[in-house]
Amino acid sequence: MEHILNELNPSQREAVEHIDGSMLILAGAGSGKTKTLTTRLAYLVGEIGIDPANTLTLTFTNKAASEMRIRATKLISSRSSYPPLLCTFHKFGLLFLKFHIEKLGRKNTFVIIDSDDKKRLLRSITKELSIDLNIAFIASEISKYKNSLLTPEVVIEKAELSDYKKIAKIYTRYQSNIEENNLVDFDDLLMLTYKILDDDKALRKEVSNKYQYIMVDEYQDTNELQFRLLEHLCSEHGNLCVVGDDDQSIYGWRGANIRNILEFSTYFKDTKTVKLETNYRSTEPILKAANTLIEHNSTRLGKKLTSHKGTGEDVKLLHSLDESMEARAIASKIQKLLQQGTDPDEIAVLYRINALSRSLEEGFIKEGLNFKLIGGMRFYERAEIKDIISYFRVLSNPHDDFSLLRIINKPKRGIGKASLEKLQKAAFDAKLSLYSYIEQSLKGSQPMVMSKKIATSLTTFVESIQLLQDAAKNALGNFITLFEEQIKLKDHYVGMVDGMDRILNIDEFYGYFRDAVKKNPDLSLDEFLNDISLQSDQDQIEENAITIMSVHASKGLEFEHLFIIGLEEEFFPLLGEGCNMEEERRLGYVAITRAKSDLTLCYVDSRFYKGRRKMIDKSRFLGESGLIQDTSLKITKSSAFKKGDLVKHKIFGIGRVQAANKSGHEYKLLINFGGNKKEILSSFVQSI
Repeated sequence: MEHILNELNPSQREAVEHIDGSMLILAGAGSGKTKTLTTRLAYLVGEIGIDPANTLTLTFTNKAASEMRIRATKLISSRSSYPPLLCTFHKFGLLFLKFHIEKLGRKNTFVIIDSDDKKRLLRSITKELSIDLNIAFIASEISKYKNSLLTPEVVIEKAELSDYKKIAKIYTRYQSNIEENNLVDFDDLLMLTYKILDDDKALRKEVSNKYQYIMVDEYQDTNELQFRLLEHLCSEHGNLCVVGDDDQSIYGWRGANIRNILEFSTYFKDTKTVKLETNYRSTEPILKAANTLIEHNSTRLGKKLTSHKGTGEDVKLLHSLDESMEARAIASKIQKLLQQGTDPDEIAVLYRINALSRSLEEGFIKEGLNFKLIGGMRFYERAEIKDIISYFRVLSNPHDDFSLLRIINKPKRGIGKASLEKLQKAAFDAKLSLYSYIEQSLKGSQPMVMSKKIATSLTTFVESIQLLQDAAKNALGNFITLFEEQIKLKDHYVGMVDGMDRILNIDEFYGYFRDAVKKNPDLSLDEFLNDISLQSDQDQIEENAITIMSVHASKGLEFEHLFIIGLEEEFFPLLGEGCNMEEERRLGYVAITRAKSDLTLCYVDSRFYKGRRKMIDKSRFLGESGLIQDTSLKITKSSAFKKGDLVKHKIFGIGRVQAANKSGHEYKLLINFGGNKKEILSSFVQSI
């Protein structure tokens, strides 16, 4: 084991050789956290002599678990007859429930339902209850309830708004249904495991004594339920080692609680903290930009990455007039890299907002560059964009049944599956296209096979189509404005979990259409559709291709040559209601630290925003990272709290933040506690 330990730096070795008690390994980007974690596991088993069965290592993805299992197994002495348990949180929950779900009066022959099964079940329940709410939104809310340990009874009691009262009813019916059929959803794997351990003190003691040494990877991504589960698992010994980076906590929007890592030493007494600050991935100029940027966050444990590689090229800035010029400039630079023999897999372009991928895709296609889009669909393959294109195809050719069927109930017009099947059969029997049959039956020249309500709805639909067809015959300058006024497609997506992203994509498409008309005032709808077809029918090439991806999707990856686009206010950082500037800054930190030696940050003077071209300011992050000295840039030290946040005080209870101002090393908050306004220091309240 000694030669393995000698390969570690002093901080890594300190973490590996610490045995008992709680430990926080604060591991910066590229600092060898996986190596440290797997070596510590090997040290416990192969050097100290801990039985592998008494260890438990938890991760967030099967891929990470598999990689760590392979690396740990290579390090562990061949004397170990079986491997330690190294799996995801949810896999652990599954294994636990197979042994103990009977304590809840359930059989261990339960079946796990996936997200599609869950949505199908929710769809049938909403139909039974005659509730018209977005299924993805309902599924997301139920998931939040379970991860907050809220039973249907509690949710019903607490629901105030109409839609949430409806979701509470659906949740009650949904939970009864899956229990009656002995089903378990993804969230149940942890919720039921926690419930069993919480209710059964003897079992909790037994399980905690079984897993004497617990390690958790990516601890900054844990939520409330995972934290409470870990509390039970280590209740008898306190031997909990967590590895994470508060500066890379970027999943607050899906329930991750950054306070789990920030306050780890408060929750678990006598915690040893080891900081891994030597970065093996990036050169010094790249790390300097990342360090300088993240120091503007006020809520962090604090560390500073230093480069093992040493000096390198300065971070480059690419300034373009608009997104088309930006795409061409990046494509040109990539072409030069490829001509110099650079592996395409070592080149990537990152963005904060998915809608920004369109201009890149088009620019790369024109330049003949092979690329792969990771963590999402290509722009023209996204459902909301296909919907608009289908509408345009129906306007161009109303007898295109395939396109008509896609959009006839988007936004919803009350046309159910059974009604649509009746219409299709009647049209088939009459040897007419679906649109012709609808049009003629509304005029009385074909039998009416639909209800009066549906007929009224379809009359409005046909009138809109005819109005838009007439408009499309003329100049298309104001066509998109009329299209959105008539169809209101955004209304279909506004209530969805990812509704804002989808609406931004729609606005990007609208803006692109307006720009195409501006460049060619004689453009027809048919010509536009033909251009779209040529761009969207490109083959997806996965091998030896440049990577285009979102910053969220890039976490854990690294590239020799990296471009980050959209460094403008409102795009990166994202601004507006619900925006958390500290999390935006952490996203910036994650993006920058993906680069090994060559980093280019890109910004433009104008970009399409919400369907129209708009002059925009360059991102405050360029100034905060020390790359631009410009007094006009907004450079801000952030508060963890912002106006509108709900907070809890131990005496005054729950209140809403009305203002946050810097006060020494923390923030002074003006909080409204049900009409009683108080100025309280931020360290005395907790975010809800």
